[in-house]
Amino acid sequence: MPGANEEPIPAARPIIGEAEIEAAVRVLRSGRVVQGPEVAAFEEEFSELVGGRHCVAVNSGTSALHLALLALGIGPGDEVVVPSFSFAATANAVRLVGAEPVFADIEPDSFCVDPAAVEAAITPRTAAIMPVHLYGHPAAMDRLVPLAERHGLAIVEDAAQAHGAALHGKQVGAFGAAGCFSFYPTKNMHALEGGMVTTGDAELARTLRLLRNQGMEQRYANEIVGANMRLTDVAAAIGRVQLEQLPEWTERRRANAKFLDGRITAAVTPPVADGARHVYHQYTVRITGDRDAAQQALTGRGIGNAVYYPTPIHRLRPYWEPDQAAGRTWDLPQTEKAAAEALSLPVHPSLSEGDLERIAAAVNELGGQA
Repeated sequence: MPGANEEPIPAARPIIGEAEIEAAVRVLRSGRVVQGPEVAAFEEEFSELVGGRHCVAVNSGTSALHLALLALGIGPGDEVVVPSFSFAATANAVRLVGAEPVFADIEPDSFCVDPAAVEAAITPRTAAIMPVHLYGHPAAMDRLVPLAERHGLAIVEDAAQAHGAALHGKQVGAFGAAGCFSFYPTKNMHALEGGMVTTGDAELARTLRLLRNQGMEQRYANEIVGANMRLTDVAAAIGRVQLEQLPEWTERRRANAKFLDGRITAAVTPPVADGARHVYHQYTVRITGDRDAAQQALTGRGIGNAVYYPTPIHRLRPYWEPDQAAGRTWDLPQTEKAAAEALSLPVHPSLSEGDLERIAAAVNELGGQA
């Protein structure tokens, strides 16, 4: 149990300050609350985070993935190569457009999809690759982009956890045909809820804008079949406030991770690839001993923690049962190993140095459990 004067340290702590509250109230008082000037401003400002690309705001990160695939014309008969070690939304978006996810294994250090496994998974039906910049570490885009070009495939980046991450100086969300971000409350920045699609293609951006708004730019002048996936101006106003603070929060996360790297000895700390800018949405260690016991021990000491993800997507019921029926199996040893060993510790910007000391000490006290 934590000490008598010690508060539990949460695994994540969404920030909602007075500036966010004031921004929301300002929009509510304006009467322009959906797809208005705040959304347009948020899109323009977010563009600076992705190398000046076009940005299209939507109502969630999942919607961003869904609409990106729709806008690229991916659908029935197509395959999209995805990692299984990710949140289910990655593969769900593929299924929602009628395409089939094909699961590829990950690289053990970054937890991101392995380009060699991606290449081995490509078939004549493959239309796209969807790398996930997991935990805030960029996927190996320097190898995935040439691979996609050789095979004539689109890349849709799942950057839901990687706001501000980069590889060799290039921001995630600026590599593929489209990049997709989430603004869920636990992300490195949030808008209460929301998402963003980024693209360097002006025509694709226009298609995305049509798709999010019932297929129309002008009211009642529907051009295509679309959906209602608009972002509210309240959410956009909150997102703009958070975006201003993102650089400072990111540096705190990176400093917190560096502190933990230097203190933790009883678990495998997360390495960072050469040229990668990790933004530490999660600080994920590997527990090579009894992870369940380690989790219980940390929780008992008041240290928040979580497993992302205990069940790989290919083993979730909506994917496992159809694959079993079709006689399809997946050989993903690194994915299975990560799902058994990964444990995420607090790294959020609200942590004090005392909190960080407690986290490292608690992990090191695990001894043989880790």
